[in-house]
Amino acid sequence: MYLTYGKALESAIQEILKQPPYQIDDIAALAIEQPPKIEYGEFALPIAFELAKRLKKAPRKIAEELAAQLRAKNIEGFSTFEIAGAGYINCKLDRCTASRDIASGRAKRPVPKAASSGVNHIFNPFILVEHTSINPNKAAHIGHLRNAILGDTLVRMMRVGADGKTKNIVGVQNYIDNTGVQVADIVVALTHLEGMNLAGVQQWMESLRKRGERIDFVCWDLYARVSQWYEEDPAQKEARKKIRMDTLHALEQGGNEISGIAELVSTAIVHRHLETMERLGIQYDFLPRESEVLRLHFWDAAFALMKKTGVLYREEKGKNAGCWVMRRAGTAGATDDGPDEEAKIIVRSNKENPDADGPVTYVGKDIAYHLWKFNKLGLNFSQKNFYTYPNGHECDISCLPDEKDPSIGPSHFGKAEVIYNVIDSRQTDPQNNVIEALRGMGFAEEAKNYHHFSYEMVALTPRCAEELGYALSDEDKARPFIEVSGRKGFGVKADDLIDRMIEAALGEVTARHPELDDATRTNIATKIAVGALRYYMLRFTRNTIIAFDFKDALSFEGETGPYAQYAAVRAANIFRKAEQSNDPLLQNAQTLADEQYSKAMQHILGELSIEETILKAYSSSHWNVAPFFSGEEGDSIWEVWLAASKTAPIIDQAIRTTEPAFLAKYVFQLAQQFNNFYHRHHILTEADPARKALLLATAAVALRELTRALGWLGIEVPEVM
Repeated sequence: MYLTYGKALESAIQEILKQPPYQIDDIAALAIEQPPKIEYGEFALPIAFELAKRLKKAPRKIAEELAAQLRAKNIEGFSTFEIAGAGYINCKLDRCTASRDIASGRAKRPVPKAASSGVNHIFNPFILVEHTSINPNKAAHIGHLRNAILGDTLVRMMRVGADGKTKNIVGVQNYIDNTGVQVADIVVALTHLEGMNLAGVQQWMESLRKRGERIDFVCWDLYARVSQWYEEDPAQKEARKKIRMDTLHALEQGGNEISGIAELVSTAIVHRHLETMERLGIQYDFLPRESEVLRLHFWDAAFALMKKTGVLYREEKGKNAGCWVMRRAGTAGATDDGPDEEAKIIVRSNKENPDADGPVTYVGKDIAYHLWKFNKLGLNFSQKNFYTYPNGHECDISCLPDEKDPSIGPSHFGKAEVIYNVIDSRQTDPQNNVIEALRGMGFAEEAKNYHHFSYEMVALTPRCAEELGYALSDEDKARPFIEVSGRKGFGVKADDLIDRMIEAALGEVTARHPELDDATRTNIATKIAVGALRYYMLRFTRNTIIAFDFKDALSFEGETGPYAQYAAVRAANIFRKAEQSNDPLLQNAQTLADEQYSKAMQHILGELSIEETILKAYSSSHWNVAPFFSGEEGDSIWEVWLAASKTAPIIDQAIRTTEPAFLAKYVFQLAQQFNNFYHRHHILTEADPARKALLLATAAVALRELTRALGWLGIEVPEVM
């Protein structure tokens, strides 16, 4: 609603400026600010300062003229236009009218869900978000959680617009690099450190299942062991490096025992990754695998297209001789003085056979994969169901075509119009190379719609690292954060982190609510822990390094998920207590809501909650609440309404800038405003019916907007806290 009033104000000013004596129509975007204090109004216009030089008048004189014309327009919802300082126009809303407008939003605004039930290409644009993309060689760790939570929140925001209606069809992909060097390392560990063949690996996996051991956890330790094994004996270093490369080539080639081992282990670990992310409400639509990228010859088609369009050329001189390279954006390229030493290598040289091509680099495969995403490759994956979530949503995985299997069909995800890749900032150069390749092949629109959604790493505070059992030196204890390394075995498994947070939250819930049964307390603790973790990962801007800390994340005070959840629970408790006491005001509100909405409409919307009933009744009531909006007491009430009215511009800003931190900050600020209001006003014991109606409606609008905004962050509101 705040956005609506702002647009109305902007339209009125532009209309005034187009008329004599101004006749100005070249102000495309009007600057609108919010005054520093709420008593000054809701909007401030500095336009007079911008016009002063052009009109050769004092800003205050221009402001007085514009304010007079704004008053004459009687803009709906506005009460006064006052001059402040040297030429600001402070614009005040009619608080009664505005609060009823804010209250009259849709009775039941849907909270975003984790995933859609499918993709429908009738609507445009089709947005493809790729996130998580964990190497399937060990358990997910804390750094993967930031990627997945950021990506999932981006999906939630884009799927559901600020008005609560679906805006875009968004597909969610999780790329599985099941033929990469990290998977090769696990295969080396199994075949050389453990001495297993394919049959042995099958028996080993079955024994893990029977003992209840998790393969992703076991492989976590194996990965650290094999990483040390490569380096521990200098005399064997080259030989072991060759074992690693031979294993990698066998994985890429496929159809052999080594690739069979990789298929077994990586598939089981992917299944575990999906279960881990499901604990945080994160779901996927499609899992494209690198093995199919290779088997279906995506690169061959991309290679031909890149050569045909001149994006690639074979370098014959210099350090890149024998390689296929592409010029980097912003560089001069090859000159008469010599080859382009800054060129990006896409296909390496073949040292053993100079006439043949060597291996394709990561960027080369990524270019081929993104040509498929934009439906420019002429090839497609097949797909089959891999995982079904408790809500019935199905996640498919790429596979080879098989006419004998009716469950396998062509993928419908390779038709994106807009792409977002959630990948950390260290991958900025490869991502830019893919964009440049698309542009060079003539796909300018696709290059423009390719977005690298980057972020910085997650580390641990020294306190958190010690709590997890890591021994730190005095020097480490003095550091602002401790970096983690899966290769060195120093890190935090995602499931361990979630378990620890649930355990800590459960202790708090049990202390506060010993009367609840175990299952209920665990359910509440899980919502609190997930909310704490998600909020902590989202409250920092994406270009900020996060130093994670258990105690900070789970605190019920400060800028945390539990603080915002507690504010929503507090608001819900008001209505629970009012209902239990048979408050006559609620009964009157229900009667008014029933009169306003027919049975058919009630059926469409679903049963109205108590707070929704209050808002519907308040929005159409004739209670005189104007006196209660004045003075310092009135300001404290109005601050909640004003904050609640800003959901639309905030979600718009978060989507436009792809920065969920804006939404997280808004949630905290709204929770603060409500808590201040809650402590100041005695709602349920208020004797004046009109004032009580206003106070109840204030709590209701705060609860509505907190629930919506938390839902976009993937955070549920517990029953109690």
